[in-house]
Amino acid sequence: MKPRFLLLACAGITAAIAVAALAQAGGPTAKAEGVTFLGEPLTPEQIGLGRELYAANCASCHGSKLEGQPDWQRRLPNGRMPAPPHNETGHTWHHADRQLFTITQRGVSAVVPGYESDMPAFEGVLSDAEIAAVLAYIKSTWPERQREFQAKVSARDGGRS
Repeated sequence: MKPRFLLLACAGITAAIAVAALAQAGGPTAKAEGVTFLGEPLTPEQIGLGRELYAANCASCHGSKLEGQPDWQRRLPNGRMPAPPHNETGHTWHHADRQLFTITQRGVSAVVPGYESDMPAFEGVLSDAEIAAVLAYIKSTWPERQREFQAKVSARDGGRS
């Protein structure tokens, strides 16, 4: 068996396990009430779609419970940072909606020029509405304090990327 095939097979198995674990364990609790994206209220359907898309596209790196990779604040041997958590213990909620959308769509370097990251850009993989749904799901799991803080950051941002 070639090493590349073995690596791809392991990645596929890991993704399948993450999706199954998220579905079985229920993952973080989503709360649709009061969750907005770019100032617009979000529906339970958008959050449900986001949960499915997160499980299929994000959980293999960011964790089925949005917990991120171990030692996410310490550089990997390749100089890049591990995937951060998207729950209240991470820093995702410090960023405005537009910035989170741009990072997800075009990659971290679209916001921080020259920054090298293992996170792929999802432009062409997920539609704008699907990216918004994933972010809606993530936001729906945060405690009220983090959602309020992030809403204020987004309001100050005024829609800039």
